[in-house]
Amino acid sequence: MKQLINVPERVVTDALRGMAAAHPELSVDVERRVVVRRDAPVAGKVALVSGGGSGHEPLHGGFVGPGMLDAACPGEVFTSPVPDQMARAAAAVDSGEGVLFVVKNYTGDVLNFDMAAELAEDEGVRVAKVLVQDDVAVTDSTFTAGRRGTGGTLFVEKIAGAAAAEGAPLERVERVARRVAEACRSFGVALTACTTPAKGGPTFDLPPGELELGIGIHGEPGRERRPMMTSGEIADATVDALLADDPPNGPVLALVNGMGGTPLLELYGFNAEVQRALGERGVAVPRTLVGNYVTSLDMAGCSVTLCQVDEELLRWWDAPVATPALRWGR
Repeated sequence: MKQLINVPERVVTDALRGMAAAHPELSVDVERRVVVRRDAPVAGKVALVSGGGSGHEPLHGGFVGPGMLDAACPGEVFTSPVPDQMARAAAAVDSGEGVLFVVKNYTGDVLNFDMAAELAEDEGVRVAKVLVQDDVAVTDSTFTAGRRGTGGTLFVEKIAGAAAAEGAPLERVERVARRVAEACRSFGVALTACTTPAKGGPTFDLPPGELELGIGIHGEPGRERRPMMTSGEIADATVDALLADDPPNGPVLALVNGMGGTPLLELYGFNAEVQRALGERGVAVPRTLVGNYVTSLDMAGCSVTLCQVDEELLRWWDAPVATPALRWGR
């Protein structure tokens, strides 16, 4: 496979060097692998810190900035960052109001963020944590005990980030983040496997005429393999899986997310089918986000995340945000 890299061992370092050059509004510690908004710590504000394995860009570094995260910690490709990274990030962004860790439910992330919280608290930083586990495809997987954390992470980081920007205290920001996490459901579909830089080839075998339903963002195979389907058929299968798990009793935010290798032309066409499928099932969608936000390297495919909202959560979703990957209202 052809890739725009120098050597696999430095792919994350090189990406951070490029990010630093493109975004002077961020402070990027390339060697220690911590991305921080340059104006941190922000006086009087609870700070949000997240992170995870690289390969899911723009998650998480692309969501650092006003209205969202205060810092992000990238690990190696599909590998959790280490506790020292998160503890260093917490110390860099804490204004004295406390820090919320947003953690995707993968075993390495959970363990390392737990250790990071202990290190930070030893240094006098108050830490709260919220776990995102929104993937309805599987109960347990290769990397998790319980459901995987996927696209719902974006909704948690944005809405909790807006609450923090308004000056809500740590306990309130934690409750908001937990409420959003519990309201999110995601389901992903792969048309191709992804290619890790270290391996240089597909992470699993997927014949040209087949697709995988219920995949994870680390290249994990899904729960079911089927012959290739049309965009409308994929949308129906995805929406049915989401609604079967937890039918919403109110309006939802929708994220129609590319896995990294699917062009916007296809994603917008797929979104049309998702909107049709939701409308036919009586689900109102006041806001929709379409694009590559929570990816799996070069995987072709998509995921859909639904987050049930009320007027308060919708207001925080609409609140201004200024990050490399998400920006509106400023």
